[in-house]
Amino acid sequence: MSDQQRGQLTAAIPILDHSTFDEEKPVAREHDSVPRAASTAHRRNPYAGFEGRVGRTFAASEPAWPARHRADRNAPNIIVLLVDDMGYSDIGPFGSEIATPTLDLLAERGLRLTNYHTMPLCSPARASLLTGLNAHRVGYSMVANADPGFPGYGMEIADDIPTLAELLHDAGYATYAVGKWHLARDSASNAADDRRNWPLSKGFDQYYGVLEGLTSLFHPHQLVRDNSPLDVDELPDSYYYTDDITDQAISMVKALRAHDADKPFFLYVAHNAVHGPLQAKAADIERYRGRYDDGWDALRDARFARQLADSLFPAGTRLPRRNFEAGFEVDAWGELTADQQALYARYMEVYAAMVDNIDQNLGRLLATVADLGELDNTVIVFTSDNGGTGEGGAQGTRSYFKRFVQHPALPSDWNPDVEREPELIGGPRSLVHYPRGWGMASNTPFRLYKSQTYAGGVRVPFVISWPAGLRRPDGDTGIRPHYQYVTDIAPTLLELAGAERPTMRNGVALQEPDGFSFAAILADPTAPSTHHEQYCEMIGNRSYYRGGWKLVTLHQPGTPYDDGEWALYDIHRDPTEIDDLSAEQPKIVKELAAAWEDAAWRNGVFPLLDGSGALAVRNPAEELLRRPLTLLAGTPELERYRSSKLIAFRSFDITIELAEHRADDQGVFVSHGDQGGGYSVYVEDGRLRLAYNEYGTLFEADAGPLTAGRHTVVVSALAVPDLRWDWRISVDGIATGRLDGVHQLIGMAPLQGISVGVDRKSPVSWPVYERHRTFRYTGALRSVTYTPGPPAPYDPETVIRTLREAAATFE
Repeated sequence: MSDQQRGQLTAAIPILDHSTFDEEKPVAREHDSVPRAASTAHRRNPYAGFEGRVGRTFAASEPAWPARHRADRNAPNIIVLLVDDMGYSDIGPFGSEIATPTLDLLAERGLRLTNYHTMPLCSPARASLLTGLNAHRVGYSMVANADPGFPGYGMEIADDIPTLAELLHDAGYATYAVGKWHLARDSASNAADDRRNWPLSKGFDQYYGVLEGLTSLFHPHQLVRDNSPLDVDELPDSYYYTDDITDQAISMVKALRAHDADKPFFLYVAHNAVHGPLQAKAADIERYRGRYDDGWDALRDARFARQLADSLFPAGTRLPRRNFEAGFEVDAWGELTADQQALYARYMEVYAAMVDNIDQNLGRLLATVADLGELDNTVIVFTSDNGGTGEGGAQGTRSYFKRFVQHPALPSDWNPDVEREPELIGGPRSLVHYPRGWGMASNTPFRLYKSQTYAGGVRVPFVISWPAGLRRPDGDTGIRPHYQYVTDIAPTLLELAGAERPTMRNGVALQEPDGFSFAAILADPTAPSTHHEQYCEMIGNRSYYRGGWKLVTLHQPGTPYDDGEWALYDIHRDPTEIDDLSAEQPKIVKELAAAWEDAAWRNGVFPLLDGSGALAVRNPAEELLRRPLTLLAGTPELERYRSSKLIAFRSFDITIELAEHRADDQGVFVSHGDQGGGYSVYVEDGRLRLAYNEYGTLFEADAGPLTAGRHTVVVSALAVPDLRWDWRISVDGIATGRLDGVHQLIGMAPLQGISVGVDRKSPVSWPVYERHRTFRYTGALRSVTYTPGPPAPYDPETVIRTLREAAATFE
């Protein structure tokens, strides 16, 4: 610094008169010569509350350090392993034939809650598990893929609802999460969001996984580490997501112990498996070849027999007949063709391999904890977010995203399946789901599936182990048949950790919890259940439980909500919900129906879904996401939902500006999507090409030679009737190629977002991937601009808004 600069700096700094500072007393006020602000803004005395003594020098001062809060040295570690869409009978301790030796050992050393209930869908169950509140109160009436504009659908955990991670963190725990989050609204999952509902804002020190509800297990579409999306071009051929998140969890625990030998940890391992699309490693699938050739009826019978032999249910419990309800019925295995049986058995082999792999990875995680000498003092909870699913329909699918498209204008030639060679099923090139017959077997011995409030949707396996704190007395089988609910997990774990849930946190009054600790029944099998009644609602399906009685509906969408749809079951005598007693017990029906109505108002359940299409409507602010968008070369991959808003149910143009293209340059200009559906524009061997992946069926268009020089390439998708696109390609204003009449990509497709200059992770075109891998463009790409057109007449939001405007005008 020059003398002149030093002088200028000195002149700019006020000279304080220190003559009034007392060498022996703490400084309690600013000196009078310091200019005071004219406002009344708060300024805290920096020495207020200091327990030492401050003089003008260190020699005249005495230090003091604020106490750091640490958990008790004997506080247990806590691991919560939450599986996605796993049914009641899918692990060995609950009747399965699938190899789950780690879980078998945990159940042998620990306890099984055989009457544990959850919410019947992903996000609501997770919200309740992590907060101890009913899901509607937290704002998760539905999965976090909707925003119809009502409190129960807010999809954000408010500041007056602390998560289990926040409370354990306050109690001195390290807090980690890996895997599926699904508590951030899809529109809030991009890098520009304020991230207030991402894991690190909800009490976790570290996070690694996928924010959304599903992903490819070989090529996850957007991995997030802590609070930042990762920009990943390519993953190793050996990559498998379940292995990856376990590796990350192990690394977090090892890093903690390298820095602090005593601090307990809370680890939330939320698997995306076994949610569709079903994908498993080849070696794991091979272990189950031929195991399911006898079909779902035989499997269900075998699992139920093991459940009865293991006393999971009281004597006299009956297996319901095959699911028969309209729209959910299951065919007899023996009535299927030989080709159907062979295909469907292969789907189940993949599913079993996924369960097996989860157990393998749990074993690896617990081996690490054991190597640290901490397994005995670790509370381990294993459960599922909801029951097994019937989403695959009667036939299942090899085109996951095509099967799950729901739109009234689907063309007559829409086939929710795509041919795949048998050896590809379960691998990275297929996105499959099993037929609902396997979901029925998964939920043995219960009726129906995920999203329904019958037991098949809400009754799931639950294993808890803590050798140091939950020692089973002699004669204790470890089975707890008590009714407990997902909201009970948080208060139970807080009690086991010796932590309390305060009434105030950070100056905010906290909402009261809905759950009840069941620590007492873990210690004593004769203790009564702590949760005596509970409402439930999911997409119009309702239920109410009280003291062994269960009132339940299987609601038909668009029909009235009236008392005529209630069924009543005595769960103590009839746990599999076979005998409807509503006609015999009208008084109980009336009482429980009134209780449900009251609970619904108190918990923010209303409004209920009807035929108005409300879930198709989004916050009008999202129109900002449909503005024209220019992506410069080198821009990280655009997030899935943000990408979809540029193309869904409309025409759009993609303008590609090439600053300089040489004769030997090649590679991808822009890609959007993956093996489940997408499109890619690239140049190879001097020719411009479009690859269009229609939910697994590949189309290609050749747009001719691309000469050296500066070019503007325009790729246009024209939305035409029957939910189709006609594609046009031009170079410098001259038409060069076309592709007509392909089905539009809607719903969750494309799953992978837009990339500029490369086709990241899961490729749109597998043949191109085999030749060039990610095929990064070698020339000078300036930018790619998306210009969305107006919505097509069949755009759901447009249709609903038009109907609402018409109704308002009529009124």
